[in-house]
Amino acid sequence: MTATADRWAGAMRQALAEARDALATDDVPVGAVVVDAAGEVVGAGRNVREAAQDPTGHAEMVALRAAAGRLGRWRLDGCTLVVTLEPCTMCAGAAVLARVDRIVYAAADPKAGAAGSVWDVVRDRRLNHRPEVLAGVLEEDSAALLREFFGVRRPRP
Repeated sequence: MTATADRWAGAMRQALAEARDALATDDVPVGAVVVDAAGEVVGAGRNVREAAQDPTGHAEMVALRAAAGRLGRWRLDGCTLVVTLEPCTMCAGAAVLARVDRIVYAAADPKAGAAGSVWDVVRDRRLNHRPEVLAGVLEEDSAALLREFFGVRRPRP
């Protein structure tokens, strides 16, 4: 792991713990934390679409809302969104709108990723804010959790 990736490993482990908690409600195991400039977690979340019957109940949305509530502001400049799976278009857009400084994610999402895989919402030059992106932090840990989850639900013939 590079020094830059190593810097985010602790926060990613916390996001992975959130992801594991999503398994209790049969939600896809994705977790996220928002870390402030001092390195303190100011918001955390996991997928709750099944648990809350909420189509916007993605881990990133939950974590961003929690961070905004704790900090008392919607502008999350100075903060980093750390998530176990590359954000989708909704979550990437929310991160841009929240003005996070960076997005750190573990596993790429080749079907719906919007931070470089399928789309690159967060680096679109037409937007007024473009967070830095760091991919692949503890990638295998996240990918293994997702493979296990989907392996049971979508077995291959």
